[in-house]
Amino acid sequence: MPHTLRDNDTANQVALYLPHSAEPIRLRTLVLLRWVALAGQLGAVVAALKLGLRFDFWPVVATIAAGALMNLSVTAYYASRRPAGRRLDSRGALAQLIFDVIQLSVLVGLTGGMSNPFAMLILAPVTIASTALSARQTAAIGAITLVAITLAAIFPQPVSTTQGIILRVPDLLAVAQWSAIGIGVVFFALYAHRVAGELAETTSALLVTQAALAREQRLQHLGGVVAAAAHEMGTPLATIKLVSSELADELAEALPDRSDLAEDAALLRESVTRCRDILRSMGSAGKQDLLLQTAALQTVVEEAARPHSDRGIAVDLDLGQNARLMVLRDPGLVHALRNLIQNAVDFAQTRVVISADAEPSRIGLTIHDDGAGYSAHLLGRLGDPFLTTRRTQDRGGYEGMGLGLFIARTLLERSGAAITFQNAEPPDTGAVVRIIWPRDRLVAESGRKAMGENPLVSA
Repeated sequence: MPHTLRDNDTANQVALYLPHSAEPIRLRTLVLLRWVALAGQLGAVVAALKLGLRFDFWPVVATIAAGALMNLSVTAYYASRRPAGRRLDSRGALAQLIFDVIQLSVLVGLTGGMSNPFAMLILAPVTIASTALSARQTAAIGAITLVAITLAAIFPQPVSTTQGIILRVPDLLAVAQWSAIGIGVVFFALYAHRVAGELAETTSALLVTQAALAREQRLQHLGGVVAAAAHEMGTPLATIKLVSSELADELAEALPDRSDLAEDAALLRESVTRCRDILRSMGSAGKQDLLLQTAALQTVVEEAARPHSDRGIAVDLDLGQNARLMVLRDPGLVHALRNLIQNAVDFAQTRVVISADAEPSRIGLTIHDDGAGYSAHLLGRLGDPFLTTRRTQDRGGYEGMGLGLFIARTLLERSGAAITFQNAEPPDTGAVVRIIWPRDRLVAESGRKAMGENPLVSA
């Protein structure tokens, strides 16, 4: 089908932006975050000593030193194998975040367990994992965090003052602190991972939308070039045809025994005629001249529906008196309507009806197919990226990525339209797409004005 961007045309580019990307985190980012965390841990130890608190000093210092050694080792290891600005693979990032969880849990256990007000910082590695790693890896980090913080809560090392008073919160508060951390681990693992995934999907889908619009604009430019070529070459071809015809007649009179020359002249005339016919057909197919910014509503809808008119499903236009309404012809608008019509044809049984209605303040367009309709559980999510709609059906030999409706909705909303998806009410069946534009956003303002009286020209 010409002029139609298939979702899998950009699948490889889209995969680079999904949350399960093979290289999710920059090495420099993890190293920098760990240095900041180690500086904070060391500052907390110094502050605790200044306040006269007693704890297992050397084990705490050794734990912090282990974090610094990890940073130096990782930096040296990756510096010899890849540029510093490159990203880690998911396994490398997972290993480093597991180390951070264990290191923080050991520090919490050595400094009072749940009595340590900094115990909540154990959520930091989980949050990083949930925004950059896969769901399975995030679940692994969350499980390790819950086990580690539980051990730190069960086997805490006491922190005391210089007078020997052990700083310890009541057991009820300790349980509450542990519960809050556990709930935080689950919440951040689920919520942050979902939000990050949706943002990545939306970014990917927008890239596909931009590619689709860019392709439609290139086609429009190409149509303008073809129309211009057909116009500019018409006169030279007509001249060549005229001269070749006269030449053929003169050769027939002057050299009646040279039939080969007459045949060559006739062949030249036929070739010129063929070139004229080709350019004429290309010109009629390339009317999307850059100067043609407006068109009748019926013309725009027919242009959008044309690639799907020969797929065995009747596409009927019921535009009524609105068919001749002059509207702005925009490549994004045409591509959006084409996606919606394609989706309707994909799932229709025999027929798709496109109707229009107009009021003083708005213009409405409805696309109704006679298929099985949208699944009830998907109605509220239609137009979201990477959503496969309705039932599974053979769609002409390709498997979509669930971006067609998202691209259509995005482009239509940019044109000022509001789009709704619903199922037809009984006794009708099928799916209904309703598009409504404010009249001033769709209807073209006429630039033509009444001409004045002709000036009087005297000899």
